[in-house]
Amino acid sequence: MAGVFRLANEAWEALFRAQATLAREFEQAGAWGGFAPSEYGVLYALAGHDEGLRITELIDDVLLTQAGVSRLVARLEQRGLVERRSDPQDGRASRIVLTEEGHSVQVRLGRVHARHVAAAMTRSLDPAQLRALRDLSRALLDEQQHAASPEGSQTVR
Repeated sequence: MAGVFRLANEAWEALFRAQATLAREFEQAGAWGGFAPSEYGVLYALAGHDEGLRITELIDDVLLTQAGVSRLVARLEQRGLVERRSDPQDGRASRIVLTEEGHSVQVRLGRVHARHVAAAMTRSLDPAQLRALRDLSRALLDEQQHAASPEGSQTVR
């Protein structure tokens, strides 16, 4: 059991360091066109949702605090890249939606970022390793999401 404990911690440390190192590399690449990577993260999260997202859904997607997401949305709103719309399911809530300009910016930045990601990931990993990394990462996320769900949280202590 001690061997698995140590291996799990070594795997976590390697995964954490790899992600942080690559994130720093992408940030330093300077291809963000005057946007912070976190701002692009909000644009990217919204790009897949024509009906927009509530702030709480956006927080879950971009992995930032409510205050951080609220400030980002306010800045993007001032730049004309997102807008708030009434939520048809809940009149008290609003949904954050990409504007046409916001969609254009997301696509432009996304193309550059995707090239950087592909170059960084393929310089050390072959296609089989990339598939394995993708699948392992998804398995970790799936388990975490299950544990966080109301039915899953009863079994996790």
